[in-house]
Amino acid sequence: MKKKYNDLFKSIVKSYYEGTFDEKINELLSNTNIDKNDLAAVISSLCGVNVDFSKNYLNDLKKAIETYKTSHKVVEKVKHCSMDCIDKNGKTLCQKSCPFDAILLDKENHTTYIDEDKCTDCGFCVEGCTTGGILDKVEFLPLANLLKSNSPVIASVAPAISGQFGDNVSMNQLRSAFKKIGFTDMIEVSFFADMLTLKEAVEFDHHIKNENDFMITSCCCPMWVGMLSKIYDNLVKDVSPSVSPMIASGRVLKKLNTECKVVFVGPCIAKKAEAKQPGISGAIDFVLTFEELKSIFDSLNIKPEELAEDTAVEYASKGGRLYARTGGVSIAVAEAIERIFPKKYENLTTVQANGVKECKEILSKAEKGEIKANFIEGMGCIGGCVGGPKSIIPREKGKEMVDAYAEASEIKVAVDSECMKDILKRIGIESIEDFKSKEKVSIFEREFK
Repeated sequence: MKKKYNDLFKSIVKSYYEGTFDEKINELLSNTNIDKNDLAAVISSLCGVNVDFSKNYLNDLKKAIETYKTSHKVVEKVKHCSMDCIDKNGKTLCQKSCPFDAILLDKENHTTYIDEDKCTDCGFCVEGCTTGGILDKVEFLPLANLLKSNSPVIASVAPAISGQFGDNVSMNQLRSAFKKIGFTDMIEVSFFADMLTLKEAVEFDHHIKNENDFMITSCCCPMWVGMLSKIYDNLVKDVSPSVSPMIASGRVLKKLNTECKVVFVGPCIAKKAEAKQPGISGAIDFVLTFEELKSIFDSLNIKPEELAEDTAVEYASKGGRLYARTGGVSIAVAEAIERIFPKKYENLTTVQANGVKECKEILSKAEKGEIKANFIEGMGCIGGCVGGPKSIIPREKGKEMVDAYAEASEIKVAVDSECMKDILKRIGIESIEDFKSKEKVSIFEREFK
């Protein structure tokens, strides 16, 4: 089913760029052997919008794409399911995949439905459903209109991108590929992870006063944040108020250029929802996954491995690039603490939760005071972002590629990045002491409720 939807998405993208979109949609809906309501729902989702089938479907679809609004649910059921996958305990595959018990049974209609109050749009159910009954909206067609405009549009790529498009595809070749689609430039989110590394180091120094204190990092994973805010909210007092590197990238880039638009590209469906959350929305304009990007490259016959390199100065550190995998945040922050607060480093003990099950276990222990560490990192996907549901390569291979790229970095620790120091200065942060100022670091903070 995934291949079927990927092929459908490719054909839609190709037609949109070639000016044959109307013909393609009419052709798809002319098949008399399909349920037009179901197909229209799938097409709408692949176009990033929500339009019901009607006699005016094509016009309604085009209007929705042109007047796209970001405030919508990401994950939705696109068709009725037979629940043939139900097990002996009465659970369907999508129910078993949901960490928040947000998928419920409608016994009267013999189907499942999503409880929107519980749903965090993490997207685990999208992968769990084998019939293609649940999809996450693909935001590329509304973005394509923006790419054709005169607005500067920056692709902000997740650290997990290393190796996703081929062992020998360099970051500079990927920049060339993004520019062929219509992006103005591409930048690594690792660079903004470096900024948050310094902030988290300062947070640790401030928060940890004795052996009973601990700090929970809020960086990176929206699944981890979702668990904290919805299930373990009594631990929020120990959560660093930092935004994710994705949000930091959008905020900083827009501070430097108020006219620019920022598109995050990563392996995670949940990032689409994070970009729309109250309090942090507006930093990121669109989110694409690695799988979607690959389909876009294929549709437009863009082969990154064959492109000349579009080079940039070295700006991200080893630590920032390691954010892509479980334990990477801990390594980066620990190295920064060692450099900035050497006495506090002597008492630093880190622990990592790898995947949803471990995240729940470690937070339950923290609640009970049974934790044996003072810096807690959690990743909702096993392996971290390299194990994200929309990664292209296996997580083991992803970790290998990320580690190799990180180790090859000219800059090892965030504090040594002269480029980062220059950018921080341009947004009003000129020293480590400035990271202690709530006003000056507000660009890197969010409010947890």
